[in-house]
Amino acid sequence: QVQLVESGGGLVQAGGSLRLSCAASGNIFSIYAMGWYRQAPGKQRELVAAITSGGSTNLANSVKGRFTISRDNAKNTVYLQMNSLKPEDTAVYYCNAAGVRSGSSYKDYWGSGTLVTVSS
Repeated sequence: QVQLVESGGGLVQAGGSLRLSCAASGNIFSIYAMGWYRQAPGKQRELVAAITSGGSTNLANSVKGRFTISRDNAKNTVYLQMNSLKPEDTAVYYCNAAGVRSGSSYKDYWGSGTLVTVSS
């Protein structure tokens, strides 16, 4: 089994910064992509940023220029540096690990979420 543990959420004023971390542990041979999704109240979950094991990144247009995603493959950990935060960034942020290879199987996993609140 694989677990994702997120940390770094909290309350911040508009214009401030936060750094989210997500560490994957368990029976892991490799992980194709790791990323962050978010879900605001009354809205659907949306992709914020993702990064492959090779370092290719994909960021939502709404966060380009403000958020940076990085990854430590040796630690199976992904980071999301969030700068210039806006009230509309307020949401529960979920870590995702896609294409996790454990033995001969490949699965996707989700973290339990961490709340980010940006006050105006």
